[in-house]
Amino acid sequence: MELLAALRNRHSTRLFKSQPVSDEEIRALCDAALLAPSAMNSQPWHFYVATGDSRNVVGEIMSLTTLHLQEYIEVLGVEVVERAARFYEDMGMAPVIIAVATPVFTDSTEQRDAYIAVGAAIENFLLLAVDSGLGACNISAPRWVVDQLMDAFGIPENNVIASLIIVGHPDEAPLAQERHRDVVTFVSR
Repeated sequence: MELLAALRNRHSTRLFKSQPVSDEEIRALCDAALLAPSAMNSQPWHFYVATGDSRNVVGEIMSLTTLHLQEYIEVLGVEVVERAARFYEDMGMAPVIIAVATPVFTDSTEQRDAYIAVGAAIENFLLLAVDSGLGACNISAPRWVVDQLMDAFGIPENNVIASLIIVGHPDEAPLAQERHRDVVTFVSR
């Protein structure tokens, strides 16, 4: 698949088949992520992969987020909150849940640079997933259960979870969301 096709076909998959994903497939996705740029070649990322029983433990922890979603009904609306709650109950049945962690920096610029680099690494991961026929979804909101997730993944205290990625064989064709078109401004001299 050409890069532009992978970019156009990359959508967040939220429903997966029970078919497992091999360690080799996950390793290939992580290897693609490692090719991402980072400030001063710092490579500030680590991928913690949960499958099998470990995945189930992480899934149970993520299901606790449904308790907090009710706080957002006024902002997001009942339908969106209910859809999110259903998703968090079983994480779309994804057989793999990955935590992407980065070190905690005392300098805010270094922390910002780390998050930017992690975002680039995740995009590489997601694009190769599409190219490989897998589905994936980047989940950037595990904030209510961070401590439990840190323990479940065995992430050291001097790190922070930047995001989760769920991966599997898609059991749905994710719908393309409308993209904003008025976000580019050319500044001429």
